Amino acid sequence: MPKKKTINVKGTKITIIKYSNTEYDYISLTDMLKAKDGDFFISDWLRNRNTVEFLGIWESIYNPNFNYGEFAIIKSQAGLNSYKISVKEWVKKTKAIGLKATTGRYGGTYAHKDIAFEFGMWISAEFKIYLIREFQRLKEDENNRLKLEWNLQRTLAKINYRIHTDAIKEKLIPCELTKEQINMKYADEADLLNAALFGMTAKTWRDKNPKLKGNIRDHASIEQLVVLSNLESINALLIRDGLSQKDRIQKLNSTAIIQMKSLLISNETKRLKSPK
Repeated sequence: MPKKKTINVKGTKITIIKYSNTEYDYISLTDMLKAKDGDFFISDWLRNRNTVEFLGIWESIYNPNFNYGEFAIIKSQAGLNSYKISVKEWVKKTKAIGLKATTGRYGGTYAHKDIAFEFGMWISAEFKIYLIREFQRLKEDENNRLKLEWNLQRTLAKINYRIHTDAIKEKLIPCELTKEQINMKYADEADLLNAALFGMTAKTWRDKNPKLKGNIRDHASIEQLVVLSNLESINALLIRDGLSQKDRIQKLNSTAIIQMKSLLISNETKRLKSPK
């Protein structure tokens, strides 16, 4: 029997369960949908090509039994007007573990926290921040009791980092490069995101803040971390589309400005700075 917990995100009660056969937390997408204005279904999100690519990469990282053959078929159809797939079909065909469709007492659609955070953006950027905040609070409460450490930044960035670096490998790094050159290319792309969001590279930040420990991202606000997570996914797609660094940094910077303005001008978001 799964262990059940709940969090409250902007007045919406969201269930979190942990199945006996896994160490992962799964968040209810069905509950999250209650916060969405207008008609919107999980199947609408699942038919999107970007969603399918995201889920495929996530499964490739965590699921050794993932069915790549079926995934390739689904990916080729995603985004078409005629394409439609349910969570149950997705799980059955691909042997996915990131999504679960359950019946009974805790019935509904659940997703691993990485995927649930991504789904939260489809509700709204503000909702995603509140979801992360309340999940973080839950984990901190658990850690205080169990004396464990939960790192928000790693949780936010882990899956998007893999998507980002995979895209760099496929589109930007020729096979002839040495390992040292490859690492330098990754650093270039990381600083591309730093410049788009923070207006400076990691080295520039270190030069300006010699007494501070860590790096530029360690000192980022929760709003900046959410936008950075989004920029990593967007940059991966732009890389796959073959855009140059010059074109990408312009698009990423514009996106960062829009998203940060949206998050920072909200009175509700400002309350995150001073939890009750």
